[in-house]
Amino acid sequence: MSETAISYLRAGLCVLPAIASEKRPSLAGWKQYQLRLPTERQVRTWFAETSATCILTGVVSGHLELIDFDGEPELFDRWRAMVADELPHVVNRLVIEESQSGGRHAIYRCEESIPGNRKLAQRLIVAESGDTVTIAGKRYVPRRNNGRFEVTLTLIETRGEGGLFLCDPTPNYCIQQGSFESIPVLTNAERSVLIEAACALSETSPPPARVPTSLIGEGRPGDDFNERGDVRQLLERHGWQRVRGGENEYWRRPGKEHGWSASLRNNQLFVFSSNATPFEPDRAYGPFSVYALLEHGGDFAAAATALRLQGYGQTSDESGVDLSHLIPGPITAPASQSSAYPDPGPLPAELLRIPGFVSDVMDHCLETAPYPNPALAFCGALSLQAVLAGRKVRDPADNRTNIYLLALAYSSVGKDWPRKINTHIMHRVGMVTALGEKFASGEGIQDSLFLTPSMLFQTDEIDGLLQSINKARDARHENIMGTLLTMYSAANSIYPMRRKAGKEVPGVIDQPCLVVYGTAIPTHYYDSLSERMLTNGFFARMLIVESGPRAIGQDPGIINPPASIIDTAQWWSEFNPGSGNLESFHPQPITVVANEEARGLLAEARRTSETEYANSESRGDPVGTTVWGRVPEQVRKLALLYAVSANHQSPVIDAAAVRWATEFMLHQTRRMLFMAHNHVAENPFHAECLKLVRKLREEPSRQLAHSVLLKRMKIDAKTFQELVTTLEQQGDLLTVIQATAGRPQRHYRLLGESSG
Repeated sequence: MSETAISYLRAGLCVLPAIASEKRPSLAGWKQYQLRLPTERQVRTWFAETSATCILTGVVSGHLELIDFDGEPELFDRWRAMVADELPHVVNRLVIEESQSGGRHAIYRCEESIPGNRKLAQRLIVAESGDTVTIAGKRYVPRRNNGRFEVTLTLIETRGEGGLFLCDPTPNYCIQQGSFESIPVLTNAERSVLIEAACALSETSPPPARVPTSLIGEGRPGDDFNERGDVRQLLERHGWQRVRGGENEYWRRPGKEHGWSASLRNNQLFVFSSNATPFEPDRAYGPFSVYALLEHGGDFAAAATALRLQGYGQTSDESGVDLSHLIPGPITAPASQSSAYPDPGPLPAELLRIPGFVSDVMDHCLETAPYPNPALAFCGALSLQAVLAGRKVRDPADNRTNIYLLALAYSSVGKDWPRKINTHIMHRVGMVTALGEKFASGEGIQDSLFLTPSMLFQTDEIDGLLQSINKARDARHENIMGTLLTMYSAANSIYPMRRKAGKEVPGVIDQPCLVVYGTAIPTHYYDSLSERMLTNGFFARMLIVESGPRAIGQDPGIINPPASIIDTAQWWSEFNPGSGNLESFHPQPITVVANEEARGLLAEARRTSETEYANSESRGDPVGTTVWGRVPEQVRKLALLYAVSANHQSPVIDAAAVRWATEFMLHQTRRMLFMAHNHVAENPFHAECLKLVRKLREEPSRQLAHSVLLKRMKIDAKTFQELVTTLEQQGDLLTVIQATAGRPQRHYRLLGESSG
């Protein structure tokens, strides 16, 4: 059985042993393999005595996705016929597998990243009571809805990012078409046809999108349009095409040549396309909602007014009190500095990998750590590569490998394991003196680098250091910050030491390479930053990576890196380009050249950062200009590290290195700015403003009632009102009056992604 698993692995699939009865991997800590492939040795060991096999979907298996049809061959046949009508050349290229329930798996790869698992088609069954029922061998607990008990069956769903599926040669799984060794790659358009055909087979629809309550009801224009309006004519007027009639009609959005974008059943438009603007996917819309979105940009009040002029609804005299004037129109936030920084989210998993030495060290860390964490493993391995190559390589612009890395992680996530790995490797190759821990003072950093000019400082709780610097009243702590800033810029020059008592001539540090790998609690770190730190260049020099939640634990292994890791580290230890003796050694780093394509991409990255810099400058945003001003240099440093990790003996900065470095830096920079603008306060009142904004952002609707928000803020009513007034004047907050059966209620809605 192991040979089949090995063939899957060689085809780029993340294959793991499984517990077939539970449909999950049999390995403890298996989630680490959502980010990396196992080794052939591991696979041979795992599959020596088992045939139960599963494959992880998503980026780790080359953007692999599966559509799972549950136990009804007829449903799969209908789907296959629909796809064949639109794209006959695609359906025959798919890998098709029969599952143990008699269902089907349709398997393919995508050009780009894919979303997580998604339910595409469902069926509603009415049960006699709330007692557990068994349907097609599965047990369900009915839920009460509108006075009856219902069971929702999932007929078709995807397995995407973070998903997995059992497969052949697991007993009762059999490939019917194609092979796992040659899975086709579909374009985005081809994938859309497959997904939308499956959605079109759904026998249920979600509840219709909500409409402001004052605009619907007896006598209201919205309610009247829901009864009498012609939604088909409305869709056609906006470029939609009806491609199939019948009780369940299929419609195609404008600009689409194949497939379906929505279905129309019982006068409800169920949209399943993710590109059917202004509609959202997996939502149903009544006629009035369709009209308001297509004709009035989502302004329901304006839509109701227009419909009343067209003869829909009763006049206000006939229908009672009209509260529609209390419902706001389209929300447009005034431009504010903070709204320029939307949240891009944490770094995507695929950016936490570069080939060669860094990945090898990461793999050993993830295999042995009690709580394997890819982000922490990446930061540790990259910092190790940076110090090993310190003073030994440079790029054509004389950028060096000195970097300041900060991993943000909560307690007990496993922050110390990468540090232990680095310490072990440095000790094995005779470089343990190049390791440091805490920064006692700026002078202490200088003295350490004078003795060992290339050093890796691994320090925990760096937020405490920053707080100490902020609160310090003596020059000793302030000098730490100054030294960190100066050493970063001195990597390609000579740093003159301070004059010491008893010595006529101060010493110098020739091309110091200071690498910092720090860790901190996320919220503590951002709270410890000050406005001065954001603009003096320290924040801009940091590469900040968030670790995410703690992984599932596993039995820790003994730290004993493979010979290949030790050999490479030893090579770096012994590689000393330069001249002079031990006491007066002058390094002459080799220049790692960039090929023509890489040079073009570096220029493009520089232009992008210059545009962002200019935008920040025009907004009068000193933090933005400081951070974006450092991006071109950081891109070059990371591309250099990518090159020496991929090939330490003959490194070249190629297009892959620059693309990774650029994508990493652009994403990380935007995330840094978003977090800074939402955490770093100029004064206590500003801190409360940021807190209020965060409370609203935590809500999916970005909105909370007055009483709820006041209670969560835990402040007095007067201060609360001052915060609201300030945020309204800045264009970050909107007060919304909502009509109810009693008194209208006041709600607060966050505008955009601003930070106050």
